[in-house]
Amino acid sequence: MSTETSPRRSDFRFFHRLRVRWAEVDMQKIVFNAHYLMYFDTAIADYWRALALPYEASMHALDGDLYVRKATVDFRASARLDDLLDVGMKCVRIGNSSLVFEGGLFRQDQFLVGCELIYVFADPATQTSRPVPQALRDVLLGYEAGAAMTEVVTGDWATLGGVAGPLRRAVFVDEQGIPEDMEWDADDATSLHGVARNRLGRAVATGRLLPADAEGVARIGRMAVDRVLRGQGHGEQVLRALEAAARARGDKAVALHAQRSAERFYARLGYAPVGEPFEEAGIAHITMQRVL
Repeated sequence: MSTETSPRRSDFRFFHRLRVRWAEVDMQKIVFNAHYLMYFDTAIADYWRALALPYEASMHALDGDLYVRKATVDFRASARLDDLLDVGMKCVRIGNSSLVFEGGLFRQDQFLVGCELIYVFADPATQTSRPVPQALRDVLLGYEAGAAMTEVVTGDWATLGGVAGPLRRAVFVDEQGIPEDMEWDADDATSLHGVARNRLGRAVATGRLLPADAEGVARIGRMAVDRVLRGQGHGEQVLRALEAAARARGDKAVALHAQRSAERFYARLGYAPVGEPFEEAGIAHITMQRVL
């Protein structure tokens, strides 16, 4: 990273926000220098989430992994206890087997610390370098150019079950312990399914829209988001797509059985509780509804 000019916030599309903790401050009452590398490494992990790429699964699909070759830190000013910091990160160069990232740590608009991280894409078994896959190049270049990292598609189970099914199994069966025979039912065949896919074709969120009842209320169910990518807006994208489909076919309202842990999420999106809480598959739920 050049020491002659300071990066600006506008140079970065991606930011990770953090607050300086007591344990990160040294006897000079400033952030101990080694923690800055941890800040940038934490930002890199969040950068992959911004790409809608669950890191471990994505690297496995790409048949490789990334290893740090070189890390350089450029100190300009110090951060202090309780500072609210924004860590910008961007991919600036892709070689045959290398990826170069630049980071900038800001307190409001003040540039404090810079970083250059050089990674090598390599065989995880032998750690010998191999060419960066074209699919990964396209994702990185697309993100830095401002492209969307996901697309939401709707269709029947025959079309989307192949990508939606593994995500539902990972969330409901493997993570939440719901029995297989309760997860798969006849409603899949009659439902409209929504899937948010990343640029590697992997489903990162899914849900389904069942036919409306006699009163014009349709039910949305099987809402699932990849565990690593929760809080990134992918579930909301799928939900809005299913709502739009219900509205287009003339449904009056949509309802869903929300897990109590997700109640605030649905309330923020305009859903209101209906009736009393209940238990389903051993998990606390509440019915919530939204008028279209």
